[in-house]
Amino acid sequence: MTKTGKKTLQVITLGCSKNRVDTEHLLSQVEDLYTILPEDNDGPVDVLMYNTCGFIGDAKEESIQAILSAAERKKAGDVGRLIVFGCLSQRYMDELPDLIPEVDEWFGAREISPIVKALGCKPVAAPARRLSEKRGYAYLKISEGCDRRCSYCAIPYIRGAHKSVPIEELVKEASALAAEGVRELILIAQDTTFYGLDLYRRRALAELIRELSKIDGIEWIRIHYSYPAGFPEDVLDEMADNPKVCKYLDIPLQHISDKVLDMMHRQVDGAWTRELIRRLRERVPGVVLRTTMIVGHPGEWKRDFNELLEFVKDARFERLGAFTYSEEEGTFGALNYKDSVPKREKQARLDALMGLQREISLAFNASRVSAVERVIVDGFSDGILVCRSQYESPDVDGEILVRYSPDAFGGAAPEDLVGNFIDVKITEADEYDLIAEPIKL
Repeated sequence: MTKTGKKTLQVITLGCSKNRVDTEHLLSQVEDLYTILPEDNDGPVDVLMYNTCGFIGDAKEESIQAILSAAERKKAGDVGRLIVFGCLSQRYMDELPDLIPEVDEWFGAREISPIVKALGCKPVAAPARRLSEKRGYAYLKISEGCDRRCSYCAIPYIRGAHKSVPIEELVKEASALAAEGVRELILIAQDTTFYGLDLYRRRALAELIRELSKIDGIEWIRIHYSYPAGFPEDVLDEMADNPKVCKYLDIPLQHISDKVLDMMHRQVDGAWTRELIRRLRERVPGVVLRTTMIVGHPGEWKRDFNELLEFVKDARFERLGAFTYSEEEGTFGALNYKDSVPKREKQARLDALMGLQREISLAFNASRVSAVERVIVDGFSDGILVCRSQYESPDVDGEILVRYSPDAFGGAAPEDLVGNFIDVKITEADEYDLIAEPIKL
């Protein structure tokens, strides 16, 4: 307990950016009653909470190990009350309490209100956000859940059916974020292209973007997690013509083989996917595409993987991440397919794909050397400003590193530059990061 008489609360968020938003909504509802400690605090705390991930094997293992470590801290007397919520506990609510009895309370991922009540506070229907740190960007979760039924994915079982947040609520939340200094909104959901179908009986992502663009202070809007099937064409118009929309799209494709896509239940085939990529590049000149792929899925023979390599070589995605297939209990794939690709072969395919992608990423970054770009400053460390252009998203892409000197920034302190835009000239590039020098003010 602090000198103010408040108990201390620490929430550690694991997993994706959607979990981060949940945590920030939670903290805004309890900060009057608790002193919020930073995530890197390793000292005593009255209430320690974990917001967990349960998506794939590695993420589940990370969450379980974190909870076990917290249980040891509780045994040692450094933690008073231990609470776990999020995707892992939603998925394994029947098993975990018996396995880790040191945890005082378990909550799922679909409702924050019961957790707020358990902390002795009153839930709010449309809660504000308590940003975890000063920064110029914030994630805006525009919907929850998913109506897709990809054969490998457990998210619909964890998060439930798709549910859009009304446009007026999102505009209110985004306006409050802008008032706190947020300049970039990153739109996230399980599937952002599905936005609005449940509320308005139409895909309303473009309409939402137009409303968010009217907010003073918001200068960049970035789109993540777009499902390829049924991609709304009016979103391409916004990307091409709206100066606030970054020419960047995160669109997980997962594969290109017709057979594998069919087994994945992706609702598209290879020809449709190739045509979509062609339209994206034609309609939005200069767009940077980020995608993800799964290697080693059941039914992925070597010729299917080779087709994937050729597709990536031709499509030249500026950003690409990949995972090996993880059999997730309860999914269609786990119930109906044999996990047939050996673990060593999965890793070899992953290494080959990412080796190819490193070459593509390096070529793209090298093409930007000598260019002048507008970047947002995300942080400052060891004399270096950590920045991004519209072509990089935080946490998943590389960074643009700029050495700070007072003369180059008119005497402005580096801390005052965080969250603001500067112009830089790219001078060096590697596979992931770039080096730049500031254009003097």
